[in-house]
Amino acid sequence: MASIRDLKKDINFVLGDIIEAVYQWEAATDNKNSAEGSSLVDKAIEAFDYLMDKVNTNAEDKKAHFKTVRSELEAKATELVEKLNALPS
Repeated sequence: MASIRDLKKDINFVLGDIIEAVYQWEAATDNKNSAEGSSLVDKAIEAFDYLMDKVNTNAEDKKAHFKTVRSELEAKATELVEKLNALPS
């Protein structure tokens, strides 16, 4: 089983990369401080907070709990990337 530290790093890196991609999109398309970009960044931050809270809670079956958190991270990251890819270029 991967450590809790690794799971926290994964959450941070994945959602951080999505936020960075939004900033790159804004810079490349001259949409600085756009409503769409700000919305995606806010959703990524909300997902980060939610997932970190779940990681830091005590669960009886830790292995199953962290597996659920990891699958939620994958689902949320996929959703955010799809929204990012749908932004006009």
